Amino acid sequence: MKYNHLSEQVVIKHMEKGNKKTLVLGASENPSRYSFLAINSLRRHQHSVEAIGRKNGKVLDVDITTEKKPLETVDTVTLYLNPFHQKEYYEYILSLRPKRIIFNPGTENPELYGLAKNNGIQPLEACTLVMLSTGQY
Repeated sequence: MKYNHLSEQVVIKHMEKGNKKTLVLGASENPSRYSFLAINSLRRHQHSVEAIGRKNGKVLDVDITTEKKPLETVDTVTLYLNPFHQKEYYEYILSLRPKRIIFNPGTENPELYGLAKNNGIQPLEACTLVMLSTGQY
């Protein structure tokens, strides 16, 4: 009985630590893509995830859509799109008012980085997978 109670407390504490709503931009259901791995890791760490990709799909319990749907209380936008393909999302990303944008390796973009800073959004050149695995997320 104590074990169940302790286990329940650990789960609750873990859920409190997580729960940073994250938009994965450039999401894919292809297991060899980093965006796929990021969605899995974000869910394993109890974060709620929204996903936008080139094609509709699903990773775990996360639906990947092609639509720029309105979202509320987005903590983080994590990018898996090269700078050229990011341009069509500039206004959308800024309209979400996230606390931060993570530019994963290969997505570095000085233009969007500057727009983020000018709009009070923290831009980070980092790796979502590393941040999650080291407790820095």
